[in-house]
Amino acid sequence: MPKHSPLTIRKMLLIAFLLAGLLPALLVSVLSFYQARTALRTEIKHDLKTTGKAVGEHIDRVLFERVQNVRSWSQLAIMQDMQIGDIDKRLSVFLEETHLSYAAQYISIDVVDLQSIIVASSNPQHINQRLTSPPVWFSFKEDDQPITIYHLQNDQLMIATPVYSDLTLQPIGHLIATFNWSVIQNLLNHAAQHSTELALVDEHGRLLAQSRNWSQPRYNLHTHIPIESTLPIYGWEVKLNKEHDVAVAPVHRLGLIFMILLVVILFFSLLLVRPIAKRITQPLEELIRFVQQLRRPNVVAPPLSGPVEVQALHQTFTKMAAELAESEQQLTRAAKLAVVGEMAAAMSHEVRTPLGIMRSSADVLKREPTLSEDGREVLGFIISETERLNKLVTSLIDSARPRLPSKTPLELQSHLQHVCDMLQKQAQDKHIQLSLNAPEPVTIAADQDQMTQVLVNLIINAIQILPEHGQVAISLSHDPLYAYLSVADNGPGVPPAQQAHLFEAFFTQRAGGVGLGLAVVKQIVEAHGGTITYSTSPWQGAQFNLAFPFE
Repeated sequence: MPKHSPLTIRKMLLIAFLLAGLLPALLVSVLSFYQARTALRTEIKHDLKTTGKAVGEHIDRVLFERVQNVRSWSQLAIMQDMQIGDIDKRLSVFLEETHLSYAAQYISIDVVDLQSIIVASSNPQHINQRLTSPPVWFSFKEDDQPITIYHLQNDQLMIATPVYSDLTLQPIGHLIATFNWSVIQNLLNHAAQHSTELALVDEHGRLLAQSRNWSQPRYNLHTHIPIESTLPIYGWEVKLNKEHDVAVAPVHRLGLIFMILLVVILFFSLLLVRPIAKRITQPLEELIRFVQQLRRPNVVAPPLSGPVEVQALHQTFTKMAAELAESEQQLTRAAKLAVVGEMAAAMSHEVRTPLGIMRSSADVLKREPTLSEDGREVLGFIISETERLNKLVTSLIDSARPRLPSKTPLELQSHLQHVCDMLQKQAQDKHIQLSLNAPEPVTIAADQDQMTQVLVNLIINAIQILPEHGQVAISLSHDPLYAYLSVADNGPGVPPAQQAHLFEAFFTQRAGGVGLGLAVVKQIVEAHGGTITYSTSPWQGAQFNLAFPFE
């Protein structure tokens, strides 16, 4: 089976550029199309609801005004003329003028007696004829005056109310206004714009009025809005439809525009990708040659060129090469330290035993009464040097094989005071002010002996490096998560160039120091789950900051 050669970076970049140019554009086009379609459908439905509500309020206002017209006209004094048969025709003239003033709102306005004979009318031809009305649709009272509305018939809606005698307060007839229902039809036609269809239905879903274009076609966007009528008319709704194809036509146009943009992007991608790919791959090829020759002597890094990312990669590789060289040196030093630690652990018994014998012998000789002053001075040197060697061996062992802490509850306030009392003599010998600021007790889980070792190392270091009349300040504070310790002095501090090496083994600023104290302190603090950092003290000296978590 033939093996396919792997793609070169240039070919991969060509494919990547094309995909990066086309896929996002295609994805954006599809998402934009569906988002625009969804947003447009939502906006159309919102517009339909707004239109339906406005139309419903308009219909309610028209019907309410017609009812109010009939009710107010029936209470006019001129209506009493029907008791004398409107012999002077004043009432008919009033009805005719009223009819004309309302233009096409009413077909006719009639006044009938109790036998339904028309006594006065806006149309003189109706006088003395019997008025035939459709069945009652519904009736209600408006300010204690009965209102009757009859069923729609031939686009006419009859609204009737009794006329009462001023003397007997008994009904003497009825005022009947025949409302032109085509007013409602025209209202729906006027509101039906941009392929919007409207219809008015009653509580049983029967069609009462509709716009000319009402057809209820399939796949429409539709909604219905209940009419909140000021009259006791319940269940009426305004239905609205909008043709789906007309609604989404802008989205289809948007999709076509995006397709054209995809073709344009493809063309320009093919035109521009080749020089761009070459500009990226050429620095990469030079960098590859540099890495391949890295082990050769006197290798020179290629010049910095190409895009920002390639330059960053170039800098990273050159930095990595330098760090590899430095790591080799550090590994060499670490190997040496490991050998020193193993030797210290192996020789600790052999060294400590003769040191103990030398110390004991010197103590015995020092008690001899015939010993000269020179002899006593020599014995003092022997005792001090054996103590120094014993501490050196202990530091080497602690650095090579630090033991795990045996944690118990440790109250830091009293423990700090104990350590300060223990070191107060050494501080006083150099006239150094040793102060403690621990306002309240703080308890953590810690190894008491190791914590003593940490504090003693830090304070002794400060005392040894300070000149006479110096200051060492220890402070204790806490928050809900950590207890904080700091040891600050007013000494010379640590130069910035040496601060990164403070906690390395065998690094020291003090003449005669071994450089293991801070390395051991760091090991102990980290074994307790804490941290130790260096900063400049308020006196511009050294300050060591420790943080221990509460368990």
